[in-house]
Amino acid sequence: MARPYVLLSAAMSVDGYLDDASPERLLLSSSEDFDAVDELRAGVDAILVGAGTLRADNPRLLVRSAERRRARVARGLPESPAKVVISGSGALDPEAAFFTAGPAERLVYLPTRAVEAAAERLAGRAEVIGAGDPLDVHALLADLASRGVRRLLVEGGGTVHTLFLTADVVDELRLAVAGFFVGDPAAPRLVGPGRFPQSPARPMRLVSTENVGGTAVLRFQVG
Repeated sequence: MARPYVLLSAAMSVDGYLDDASPERLLLSSSEDFDAVDELRAGVDAILVGAGTLRADNPRLLVRSAERRRARVARGLPESPAKVVISGSGALDPEAAFFTAGPAERLVYLPTRAVEAAAERLAGRAEVIGAGDPLDVHALLADLASRGVRRLLVEGGGTVHTLFLTADVVDELRLAVAGFFVGDPAAPRLVGPGRFPQSPARPMRLVSTENVGGTAVLRFQVG
């Protein structure tokens, strides 16, 4: 297997924002959609976020449902998938919930030049892996595949979405769209500028649409 199947999941406003610019996190999904994402988490081998998401949201990245955790264990899997973060510098807080919550495997991918300092900072918290200078998403995915990761869930933020989409390594895109606007240029967007292969000449294929507790969930086949 050259790389895992990559499912990118994001919640956004109608005008494409992942959050607003306030200190409090903006809730963009219904409780029903949060549960649907938990089901997605239970069905993958690893969950990946960027360092910005780690700092802004302090996510635990664990399967929330006890029933789903038990079902994973019954299949011979860990309670929750491996947790993966991409960082440019490795300047991550070792006390963040990513590193301290739950028994899941923790992997940190960095440009190779930053590995030594980050490994010292995160000793005992995570395995730190160099993925080229600059960081190469293809090398990262190949390393995950070598560790048995067959399905990878990418949960953001916008810099990571842009990296994966412009590298043309996303197989499926799940967008949860909240029924309101943010309209703040200082707020983070779904993606940043880039050369996207998913263009008018090569559009994604809409697979399904669903109303999940008032949130519009769109699923696209990307490749």
